[in-house]
Amino acid sequence: MLPFALNHMTAPNMAWQPFLDLAKGLGCVGIEFRNDLSAPLFGGADPVEVKAAVAARGLRFLALAEVKMFNDWSDTKQAEAEALMKIAVAAGAESVSLIPRNDGVAADRKDSFNVTQTALRALLPMLKAHGLKAMVEPLGFGVCSLRYKDVLAEVIHAVGGVGTYFMVHDTFHHALAGFGPIYPELTGIVHVSGVNDAIYLDDMRDPHRVLVGPDDVLGNVAQIRALRAAGYQGPISYEPFAPLVHGLADPAPALKASMEFIRQGVEA
Repeated sequence: MLPFALNHMTAPNMAWQPFLDLAKGLGCVGIEFRNDLSAPLFGGADPVEVKAAVAARGLRFLALAEVKMFNDWSDTKQAEAEALMKIAVAAGAESVSLIPRNDGVAADRKDSFNVTQTALRALLPMLKAHGLKAMVEPLGFGVCSLRYKDVLAEVIHAVGGVGTYFMVHDTFHHALAGFGPIYPELTGIVHVSGVNDAIYLDDMRDPHRVLVGPDDVLGNVAQIRALRAAGYQGPISYEPFAPLVHGLADPAPALKASMEFIRQGVEA
């Protein structure tokens, strides 16, 4: 059985407890919560309450997102990261998510390496002090300051971060970045979403990201199959951004069908 998980972006309008019930009902191994939704993080609940609720349902709290623009490093960013790490520890999260600048600054490989190295070198002792891992997500958009996995792999090794820093393999962003090498040994989580529209990769944006099904043009099944064949056994977490998915009154049947489609495709 593939170890599926749910990112709260799958059902961003759902309160945190029903979201946990959704994940449990679908047989997921864990969840990811995030601080960039319209509602307050955990709906304002105490992180200790969240930790107990996740554990009571037999789930893992895989990651708490996010430190946005983490590689725009500053004292302010350090304080922001520290605050998120404290919440993550209290809530029982295994890791925090780090999202790079996505505004055209430091978009070439050399600058990408430099700004990312500065941030990850500074964050490393903070993460170790809190006993946390970090999930670093390259974004495939052309204006992103950390677009390519090979650059991130270089940085992780350069700062001595193996075992603390892990890559997010996002099937959408991996496609937008031109596919390229995968790093199963450095991959901590896989984010899945599909695109059904026959459009150029450069024109794809978050609202195109739906649940993975037969019309997917990103090759989700092939990407997951390749990762699994290369040794990755970790969680496969749903992260659709499309309004039509967010508008589902009950996303469970659609998610169940998508999970079965991926499962059959990977196992075929």
